[in-house]
Amino acid sequence: MSQPVDTAVSAVRTYIAQHRVAFLDDLTEWLRIPSVSAQPDHAPDVRHSADWLAAKLKETGFPTAEVWPTPGAPAVYAEWPSADPGAPTVLVYGHHDVQPAAREDGWDSEPFEPVVRNGRLYARGAADDKGQVFFHTLGVRAHLAATGRTTPAVHLKLLIEGEEESGSPHFRALVEEHADRLTADAVIVSDTGMWSEDTPTVCTGMRGLAECEIRLYGPDQDIHSGSFGGAVPNPATAAARLVAALHDEHARVAIPGFYDGVVELTDRERELFAELPFDEERWLRTAKSHGTRGEEGYSTLERIWARPTAEVNGIGGGYQGPGSKTIIPSSAMVKLSFRLVAGQDPEHVREAVTAWVPGQLPDGIRHEITFSPATRPCLTPLDHPALQSVVRAMGRAFGTPVRFTREGGSGPAADLQDVLGAPVLFLGISVPSDGWHAPDEKVDLDLLLKGVETSAYLWGDLAEHWRHAP
Repeated sequence: MSQPVDTAVSAVRTYIAQHRVAFLDDLTEWLRIPSVSAQPDHAPDVRHSADWLAAKLKETGFPTAEVWPTPGAPAVYAEWPSADPGAPTVLVYGHHDVQPAAREDGWDSEPFEPVVRNGRLYARGAADDKGQVFFHTLGVRAHLAATGRTTPAVHLKLLIEGEEESGSPHFRALVEEHADRLTADAVIVSDTGMWSEDTPTVCTGMRGLAECEIRLYGPDQDIHSGSFGGAVPNPATAAARLVAALHDEHARVAIPGFYDGVVELTDRERELFAELPFDEERWLRTAKSHGTRGEEGYSTLERIWARPTAEVNGIGGGYQGPGSKTIIPSSAMVKLSFRLVAGQDPEHVREAVTAWVPGQLPDGIRHEITFSPATRPCLTPLDHPALQSVVRAMGRAFGTPVRFTREGGSGPAADLQDVLGAPVLFLGISVPSDGWHAPDEKVDLDLLLKGVETSAYLWGDLAEHWRHAP
């Protein structure tokens, strides 16, 4: 018995096929702009990239498309209201700046001269993040063509940042400044990826991040280890003991209060993680590591996606040159980072670390702690109606069940959730082999067009189901 024809899918795919060449030509033109936010010499290119995108969004049909300046690189804001005043409002986030790249880094072609090889588009920014931003332009047009609408089914907004690859130093202030215009019922982040080419997935959350540097001071200068060793405290030894005390014998963080508020994994989430085709040996090879280690009672995926961590990023002090120098050093330092999960408050973690450190140090060792700005974690429950819309739209495009992941890293998405009070959903089609930040970054063109297709279905699904959201 033949399957019923989904006329909407047919209409969307026909439209995409008819406009594929023009879409890729435009994307290629954008990828030629070396919008490297981390390099001051490229500041004019980052501005050019923002101007280019704003003009292209107006050409797409957005009645509002503006370049928003910041003390650093500019962002792009666009808005396309729905003719339905009761439609939900959706904000799409991405970024138009890219990582540095040069042919001598190991690229097989010039990083800012896009080329297609074997169905893959190679260029810096192809996947991270210009390709994943740009698929929304064809997606919204396919949505209109397939539905006969003249405006989207949702009030559609875009905020495309220009400093994500430089740590988003001005992003939160930008969101706070324009919070009234950015207000949304849901945020779609298209700066993420899928498990693999044949396993489409939706990310449900990202960990937060808190970082600090601890400097320890002992003698007022380096002193002779024979004349004074064993009789005064050594800051390098204190640093080693501090690091050793960071975890207990079960690899749990030993700082009192660190786990306060942690949202535990549900049995269903653990089942869904376990369904993913995870090859731990292959993962270890990717990690360039020779064994796993982490909090007892959790799998590798659970550890990197849904559990908080404390890591030593650097430790030093004393003589580092060739040969020996028999001293007690005057100072030492430790750099720590804490990945945080839903329910953890970065300020509470900061207070817990600050209270814990003095108790680990002997008399005669002074210390200073400096914290960097923190990033909050974000998590969307599996049963959230907006998340279910993303899952249905992606499943419709790929024609296969969609599974769930989380991201172990951190990003500015949490600022949008925090300031706007809206759930954050992740829609990305990039795969691990795309080489973000690496030579020969690429995007698979078939997957890129699946992103277009998912975007085309998403707006109507959100409009239909959001009205019934609790």
